[in-house]
Amino acid sequence: MSLKPSPELEWIKSSYSTADGPSCVEVAAVPDHVLVRDSKNPAGPRLTLAPTAWTAFLPYASGN
Repeated sequence: MSLKPSPELEWIKSSYSTADGPSCVEVAAVPDHVLVRDSKNPAGPRLTLAPTAWTAFLPYASGN
């Protein structure tokens, strides 16, 4: 099942995402969770994470 793009959400694309490069992610914060989607497939599936899970994941994603 695909979700339609949500224009009301402010999606932020990874700084590593380029038109020529590999697929990257976009995130959108909503009051109770963080949404994550593939930047090359914005209408596709999304991950829904609790803010604490997103915060715990960030050091692994940034390499710090």
